[in-house]
Amino acid sequence: MISNVLYVTWAMSNAGLIIIAIIECIWPNGNTLLKLTYNIQDSDIPATLMVDFSCSLDFRAFRLVNTMMFAIEEINQNPALLPDITLGYKIYDDCSVSNIATKVALSLVNGQGATEDDHNNCEGPPNVPALVGGDGSSASIAVARSIGPFGIPMVSYFSTCVCLSDRNEFPTFYRTIPSDYHQSKALAQIIKKFGWTWIGTIRSNNDYGNFGMQAFVDIAQELGICIAFSESFYRTDPLEKIRNIVNIIKLSTTKSCGGFCCPFRNEVLIQRTWITAQLIAPNESARFLIGAIGPAIPSAEVKGLQEFLLKIHPFWSGNTSQTNTTSTLQQCTGKEDVTEIHNGYSDVTMDGISYNVYKAVYALAHALHNLLLCERGKGPFMNNTCAHTSNFQPWQILHYLQSVNFTSKSGDRIYFDENGDPVAKYDLINWQKNLKGVAETRVIGFYDGSAPPSRELTVNEEAIVWSNGQTEIPRAVCSESCIPGTRKVARKGQPVCCFDCTECAEGEISNITDSTDCIKCPEQYWPNQQRDRCLPKEIEFLSFTEMLGGVLLTLALVGVSTTISIAIVFFTHRDTPIVKANNSELSYLLLFALTLCFLCSVTFIGEPSVWACMLCHTAFAIAFVLCISCILIKTILVILAFKATLPNNNMAKLFGPAQQRWSVFLLTSVQCLICTLWLTISHPFPMRNTEYYREIIILECDLGSVSAFYSMAGYIAFLAGVSFVLAFLARKLPDNFNEAQCITFSMLIFCAVWITFIPVYISSPGKYTVAVEVFAILASSFGLLFCIFVPKCYIILIKPEMNTKKHLMGKVSN
Repeated sequence: MISNVLYVTWAMSNAGLIIIAIIECIWPNGNTLLKLTYNIQDSDIPATLMVDFSCSLDFRAFRLVNTMMFAIEEINQNPALLPDITLGYKIYDDCSVSNIATKVALSLVNGQGATEDDHNNCEGPPNVPALVGGDGSSASIAVARSIGPFGIPMVSYFSTCVCLSDRNEFPTFYRTIPSDYHQSKALAQIIKKFGWTWIGTIRSNNDYGNFGMQAFVDIAQELGICIAFSESFYRTDPLEKIRNIVNIIKLSTTKSCGGFCCPFRNEVLIQRTWITAQLIAPNESARFLIGAIGPAIPSAEVKGLQEFLLKIHPFWSGNTSQTNTTSTLQQCTGKEDVTEIHNGYSDVTMDGISYNVYKAVYALAHALHNLLLCERGKGPFMNNTCAHTSNFQPWQILHYLQSVNFTSKSGDRIYFDENGDPVAKYDLINWQKNLKGVAETRVIGFYDGSAPPSRELTVNEEAIVWSNGQTEIPRAVCSESCIPGTRKVARKGQPVCCFDCTECAEGEISNITDSTDCIKCPEQYWPNQQRDRCLPKEIEFLSFTEMLGGVLLTLALVGVSTTISIAIVFFTHRDTPIVKANNSELSYLLLFALTLCFLCSVTFIGEPSVWACMLCHTAFAIAFVLCISCILIKTILVILAFKATLPNNNMAKLFGPAQQRWSVFLLTSVQCLICTLWLTISHPFPMRNTEYYREIIILECDLGSVSAFYSMAGYIAFLAGVSFVLAFLARKLPDNFNEAQCITFSMLIFCAVWITFIPVYISSPGKYTVAVEVFAILASSFGLLFCIFVPKCYIILIKPEMNTKKHLMGKVSN
């Protein structure tokens, strides 16, 4: 049987190192330079505590020492794990000094043991296949760099520096505590969850603080979190520097601070909300961190550990006892009951570090166990060989350590990833006051790095107690969020979290909070009043259902009714002189044309369609040309009637009813030809006009061929102009019932309406453009109707005594 002993060096001050060395000899009990000697009841494991200079005793570290001894004793008593192997330990104190830890590690690797131990009876170089430690990242970095070239694996229980995951620089480093990357990620996710974007950071000026804070800043910036200030300090810094940091925190506008610090005792601004990496405050300063939130290493109940810790009865010795020359305190007897002590040693309620120590010892034990189980010819090394059980090499146990995978007594699965890191799991804790007013921690959630990204962080917000008695989540922003409908505009020379909010430009929206850009709405859409949604644009056209459309429709129907009524009156009194004298055939044709004019105005009302657009313009063009052609022929007849009274003038006879009809037909045919070409080449069509109103779509008829439209309108204007000139020249000619004067007034109204129409049409927006056009059609039609036919109806209906041949002949002769 090979009797192996496990030796340990440990930091007994604020930070330290555990080193495990498996050697092939039994180290005898030795003297302790710290003069601290203790025995483990019912155990024959040799133990020696050694240190080369004076340090203060850290009860927390002392508890971790005993946790390791408990794990070693448990392994030795377990017949299923490392049978026939006895593990022992030796303890060294590095007093948080990296070079001491490195010196101890190298001395063990070199087979020298502790150079200060003059009582070392071990002969020959000891075999050191693995180390466990250390407490701080700086010490672990120094030791890992020293032993890495030798291929010696090292397992740390409390070194969290992100840098230690670098396999190129630290190929043999493992740990049972998650990397600060995950802690930084958890901190950043907590800050993001509460909507904080403007925070200050405090860190220890060492590897742990610097690397941890750098990882946090990188992740925080990816999440859009800005750093208001970033300060560092070391525990030996002068008080003045600490005061300067406090002043910076006080003057900062941020309400949230993040810390990557070693324990400190400065009472800093309880008005601020602290997000801490691990637990940064000692018990006596905990009251100043009420409301602080941060990740903590999950605790686990290790069966029998508390009983093991509380059954130890240490005694203190200067020479033979510990005395206090400045007080009247009694000397220790060595039989004091530690169950009555309340300090870092006895407090194991929320301790995850002890569990990490426990896991580190078991990880190496399982690696060694797997090495010893290797079957000859089936080994993982060259030629399928196994490690020599009595002379294995560090790189061989390193191979098995990488593949360690076991379940602890607490039910946790223990294994390492490719970087030597464990699965990242944290409890989220909140410092609160209990019923007695004493500060204590309460678990308010957890972080699981193995979960999907959306489920990594779980927080019970209702269980949180905020700093300074606040009941609502504190605000920590440089600028309040920009609401939907606005966008962020960066302030020159300031972090991205400091910005101004400006309203989206016309036609643009933002539908998310803190949008950096506004999105332009599609052509057929327009923003709502808040500019956070694109709504379909309001479609505008002259509708039958609205008041304006209804009024114009009513006027058109009144015009049609009036025209038909006048036609009925004329037809009823067709044998009277006034009807006969006015060429009844042309009068009926003119009344028909006026009816078409009134009806064509209706085609402009309603939603434009292809047929409606073609009909409204062509019907208007032909109806008005027909109407004006009739008036033109009537005017010519008045002139010819006067000329007929002159001797030897037969023109009136040559321009009989047939010629009149053909003249009207020919004049109208020209317009019909223009309209036919218009509809053939490029006919009017409905279009959505988005240029006049950006927020409204105007449904209107596009003219299609502009040349055809101007040809049509120009022809109407030409006929109207000729009719007006002829009527004006004939206004003083004697005729029956002042026909020339009536035509003159009607054409004057017609021309005035359409001349006025042009500027009004151009300046009228949207549907009012169509309304103006309809109104012009109706006004000119009513002008022709009233000026030409109403006077005659007046005589027919009101003054029938004037509707006689005698009266007509008398007027002409006059």
